[in-house]
Amino acid sequence: MALFLIGLKTWASLQTSSMAMLGSLADSGLDLVASLVVLLGVRVAAQPADADHRFGHGKAEALAALTQVILIIFSALFIGYNSIERLLAGAQTADAELGIGVSLVAIALTFALITYQRHVIRRTGSVAIGTDRLHYASDLILNGSVIVALALDQYAGLPGADAVFGLLIALWLLWGAWTSSSHALDQLMDREWPDELRAAFLAAAAEYPELAGLHDLRTRTSGTHHFAQFHVWVPADWTVREAHDCMDRIEEDLQRRFPGTEILIHLDPEGHTDRETMLPSDLTESTS
Repeated sequence: MALFLIGLKTWASLQTSSMAMLGSLADSGLDLVASLVVLLGVRVAAQPADADHRFGHGKAEALAALTQVILIIFSALFIGYNSIERLLAGAQTADAELGIGVSLVAIALTFALITYQRHVIRRTGSVAIGTDRLHYASDLILNGSVIVALALDQYAGLPGADAVFGLLIALWLLWGAWTSSSHALDQLMDREWPDELRAAFLAAAAEYPELAGLHDLRTRTSGTHHFAQFHVWVPADWTVREAHDCMDRIEEDLQRRFPGTEILIHLDPEGHTDRETMLPSDLTESTS
């Protein structure tokens, strides 16, 4: 789809001399590169763990998302610079009907794509495809703004409208880059799970009496794979075999309830706390 739109918008840009259309063309070129980056990132992330990457390759998705962000920033700066230059020169566009027609085709194709991407994200939770979908979703507004810019430029007698909309598109892309980078950085920095997911996990764990002494829960996400590890108190008179069998059963149950999650349980004698692994807030709670 990106290749088709690049060809269509290249033709429309040459015919209309529209800055907004040129911005839309640059964005479609970016879409093509970004989709290739996503393809590579998702393929690498899907590889199983190996001797050199014992936690898997999931962070390849976050790296792919950050690569997209960098490309978005360069595209936005290019469009913004040319829009300002065109605004100062007072240049006008031509053949608004052609540009509007091309933009309508682009809107229809883009809507079909993001609908399919929403389905894929719901099934996989892919951060790379999520970033890609956000970019394509912004294309709906971008193509709509091209239509408005061309209409104002030619039909409303506002010759600077096209360049102004080109500048607004550049600012929109920069905002999209900022918001898209946050989720990828969260994964690379091993940020804790979102509050709702963490609360759901703790609520599930509370259903097991054996986990009444759960403490020092730490979570992170890598690509579509989640990790949760925590300590739990067990009776001091339990044998290693008893504790091991009990926690194995609980791990299997929790993994069925939270697919794609690797769970690691560390056993402590009842009442014992590893203070060196706890945060200051945890220490305050344990001594109060």
